[in-house]
Amino acid sequence: MEQRHSAQINKVRELLEQFDTAMLVTHASGEPHHARPMAIAHIDDDCDVWFFTDRGSPKVNEIEHDERVLIVCQDEHARYLSIMGRAQLIQDEAKANEYWKETFKPWFPGGVNDPGLLLIHVHAENAEYWDSQGSKGIKYIFQAATAYATGTRPKIEEGKQHGKITL
Repeated sequence: MEQRHSAQINKVRELLEQFDTAMLVTHASGEPHHARPMAIAHIDDDCDVWFFTDRGSPKVNEIEHDERVLIVCQDEHARYLSIMGRAQLIQDEAKANEYWKETFKPWFPGGVNDPGLLLIHVHAENAEYWDSQGSKGIKYIFQAATAYATGTRPKIEEGKQHGKITL
């Protein structure tokens, strides 16, 4: 069982590492959910995700009121990933230096010394994925065509094409 869990964590991390950006969904009580694209700054081995943000951003206030967040990644029709977790706002110069990429500079002109710079550390709790890349995609297209012709549903391979995991 532990080996399967480890393999699923590796699968989630492998998929996550293929994305440069993700939609980060936050929520503050009495307000609607708010989603926005975010550049992924870093991914930990346990699938925790790090982002940079500005202290004055509405998401900071939303996270302060409700730390529960959702990360959503999608690539055309081949890969989908959602991660539920708890966000923590961190001001850590060492981590900022470690995770900094020059592509972040347009949003933070002062670089890692920008006074408004904060890190968002999302502690991943649960993930769900759908992966139809490569041969899995070809197999799924064949299964979908067969299902269409026969009036049945295509078979999804749990653990390979689809999986749910507690992180």
